[in-house]
Amino acid sequence: MAAEPEPTPEILAAFEAAKGFMPRGEGLALYAAAVRAGALGLPLLEVGTYCGRSTILLADAARRAGVSAVTVDHHRGSEEQQPGWEYHDPQTVDPEVGLMDTLPTFRRTLHRAGLEEHVIAVVGRSPQVAQVWGGALGLVFIDGGHTDEHATADYEGWAPHLAEGGLLAIHDVFPDPVDIMTGQAPYRVYLRALASGAFTEVSATDSLRVLRRTGAGM
Repeated sequence: MAAEPEPTPEILAAFEAAKGFMPRGEGLALYAAAVRAGALGLPLLEVGTYCGRSTILLADAARRAGVSAVTVDHHRGSEEQQPGWEYHDPQTVDPEVGLMDTLPTFRRTLHRAGLEEHVIAVVGRSPQVAQVWGGALGLVFIDGGHTDEHATADYEGWAPHLAEGGLLAIHDVFPDPVDIMTGQAPYRVYLRALASGAFTEVSATDSLRVLRRTGAGM
């Protein structure tokens, strides 16, 4: 069995230095999936940029395959990142407007990693961007809002663009109801994808699930 592709020590160090929440093990699994998906010759798309931690891995995989990584975010933070919540970081608040703005941090993250030219950053809300997106994708990585409304909209918006043989990665899949804020909605999306008959599970690494499109539908 061939070894899973891994990022270089420099890319891995950039990933671990970036602001964000994805653990190393899940990052390595995402990178391996992105490299495999890149073989389709299609863009790799991420929903939920935050400050660019996982974008580093997708961008390097895209560079390796000669394709582009696309990352979509409104950069105002998801529900659990707002003031008063556990995952809020006051350093991401724009003092002039009083709202979160992770875009400047994201841009610095990509610059430090030397990956700016391999990423198309789309600033907007996922359903609106998905509605005007016109091309097929080799990978869709869902890591945006964790409410049913947002996770479902991300899935319904982007899954139809995933090419046959493409990979659907879903982050923060937690079956235990105790994780209701961070993982129950992604878990329900994951179950829906499996139940659709259009996807087959490829791997499970902690809270990251990777599925391959093996049929039509969603």
